[in-house]
Amino acid sequence: MANIRDMIPAFELYQPTSVEAALDLLDEHRGRSWILAGGLDSFDWFKDRIKRPEAVIDLGGVEEMNGIREVENGIEIGAMTSLTAIERDERIRSRYSVVADAARHVATPQIRNQGTLGGNISQDTRCWYYRSGWPCYRAGGNTCYAAAPQAMNREHAIMGASRCVAVNPSDTAPALVAVDAKMIVENTGGPRVFDAEDFFIGPAIDITRMTVMKPRDLLTRIQIPATWADAHFYYEKVRDRGSWDFQLVTVAAAFQMDGGTIGDARIAVNGVAPYPVRLEAAERRVRGTSGDEAAANAAGELAIEGARALRQNDYKIPMMRNLVRRAVRSVA
Repeated sequence: MANIRDMIPAFELYQPTSVEAALDLLDEHRGRSWILAGGLDSFDWFKDRIKRPEAVIDLGGVEEMNGIREVENGIEIGAMTSLTAIERDERIRSRYSVVADAARHVATPQIRNQGTLGGNISQDTRCWYYRSGWPCYRAGGNTCYAAAPQAMNREHAIMGASRCVAVNPSDTAPALVAVDAKMIVENTGGPRVFDAEDFFIGPAIDITRMTVMKPRDLLTRIQIPATWADAHFYYEKVRDRGSWDFQLVTVAAAFQMDGGTIGDARIAVNGVAPYPVRLEAAERRVRGTSGDEAAANAAGELAIEGARALRQNDYKIPMMRNLVRRAVRSVA
């Protein structure tokens, strides 16, 4: 287990005021640095001495990464924008309410005031074996303690696992997948754009990362296209307590309606895999329907195809099925 100490290990603190300066610092320190956004996750890693970067790059002074802006064909959100700002922004509340709802479901008001969208998206998994310093696959070891026969794995994955059964912890991630958001990732070689569903990766691709970002990369902004503006949205998060807790299972959905019929749909769930899962088979099933009971039930069954429970988390299968049903029924 991790040794919790009173003092954080020493590091050099850098406070750039531009994206260019931040990227130069990432390039200079080449994998030995740590990006500090809201700091809510970072300080836990530091105080437990599991992460020991030589350089911490504080993005608090990079104004171009903060704020919500109208852009051609949509809205752009800086990665350093607080979750509270997103929750309260009238443009997001009225046109992309699923994103505002997702931000509102993160932890507590105090944490949302400090926490950022980029930080919520990019945070590492909350698996307690990994977080406590056990030498698991994700930490460079040779086993997954959470998958062992007698492990504590109530909150772990029921699909998408490949050696590691940890889940993605982000509340905003499935909402961004539902609205087909674009993630702009930059390094000194220039910007790249990823669809939200491709931005998150599983252990079969790289067991040490949860996103496409490598040590010299920086998520600078998120663009939400106008394609899904004013759609019918649904968001629901199930957790043990009404505040603070991370998700057990979350669903986020967007439905484009043609009268009383679903013309197009995007449905994503989180808390069930190492990445937010887009349910394309369920989406195909509900297109052309009114979101009736038969369509909702069929979508729920398609959602759980291939799910495999661990010793303590079999409840996630019916929970995921029912959340997808409720999302579809919400349009009826």
